[in-house]
Amino acid sequence: MLKRENFYHHTGLKIFNKYSFPLISSIFLTVVPLLFSSALTVAVITHENEVAKLPWQDWTWITLICCITSTFAFTPPTLLALIFGYFIGWHAVLPVFMMNMVAIFLVNIITKRFNQDNLRTYLSDNIKVNSILENIRKQELKFIFFTKLSPILPFALTNFVFALSGAKLKNILLGGFLGMIPRTLLAVWTGSQAKEIRRLLENPNEGNLQKILIILLIIISVGGVIYYILPKKTP
Repeated sequence: MLKRENFYHHTGLKIFNKYSFPLISSIFLTVVPLLFSSALTVAVITHENEVAKLPWQDWTWITLICCITSTFAFTPPTLLALIFGYFIGWHAVLPVFMMNMVAIFLVNIITKRFNQDNLRTYLSDNIKVNSILENIRKQELKFIFFTKLSPILPFALTNFVFALSGAKLKNILLGGFLGMIPRTLLAVWTGSQAKEIRRLLENPNEGNLQKILIILLIIISVGGVIYYILPKKTP
C-alpha cells in the first residue's frame, strides 16, 4: 500500500511539474489583464483632470512603464490605445506601437528561459494538436498576422503561445506589427474622438462605425486563423 501511495504521489508531482508552468501562465495571462483593466479604468476616470495636464515628459515615462506592464499582461494594448488616444490624440500611435513591439519581444525572450520544452512535449504527444501546429508552422507569419488582427484575443496570452510554439522571433514581430496596425489605429482614433473618458472606457465601441470595423476585424481574423489551422488536401 505504501509503495502504491508513493507511486501515485511521485506520478502526480511529475505531471504537475510538467504542466504547471504552461497552465498557470495561461491562466495568469488571461485573468490578470481583466482585473488590471478594471483597476486602470477606475484610476483614469477618477484622475482624468490630472492626467490631461501631464507634460510630454511624463507621457514618455508612462510609455516606458507600460512597456513593462504590457509584457507581464497587466495592461491590455487596446485599453492603452484608447487612453493614450483620448489624452494625446494621434501622437499616441508611435508610443502604443512601441509598447506592443517591446512587449512581444520581451515575452519571447523571457519565455525561452523557462521550461517551454514541457509544453512542446505535451503538444507533440497529441496527434490532432501536433497536426495543427504543423499547419501553422508552414504559414507561420500569416497565422500570427491573422491572430493579432483580432481585438478580442488576449494580447499577452497569444505572445506567450507563439513563444512557446517555437515560432521565429522575426515572424512574431513582423506578423504582430502588421496584424495590430488596424486594431491599434482604430482604438487610437476612437479615443481621440471621445468626449468623456468614462463613456469611452465603459463603451469603447459605442459608435456604429466602430462596431462595424470591429466585427470585420474579428471575421477576417477568425477566417484567416481557421484557414491556416485546417489541414490542406493534397491533390
